[in-house]
Amino acid sequence: MITDGPIWALWNEPEVSHEARRTMNEPAAGQPLAPLLLSVEQAAEMLGIARTSMYRLIGTGEVESVQVGRLRRIPMACLEEFIERLRASTHRDT
Repeated sequence: MITDGPIWALWNEPEVSHEARRTMNEPAAGQPLAPLLLSVEQAAEMLGIARTSMYRLIGTGEVESVQVGRLRRIPMACLEEFIERLRASTHRDT
């Protein structure tokens, strides 16, 4: 999970009021709330890959997933971590 940047800096400052923290992650009026968990299909679509490729990434442990009842879900944070690892390995290779 990414824990740096302007949002985290504000979140960790003691001067930020409880109300400011509560509303910090709320979407702007008319904006949909971003999901915390994605279906395998949604995660695959976000990465621009096939559903079977997404299941392969889950199976190899490259992308972490959780079980919610009978459903397999990918936490958005885990998808972001996967992308960061891809970016880091790409930068290392060049």
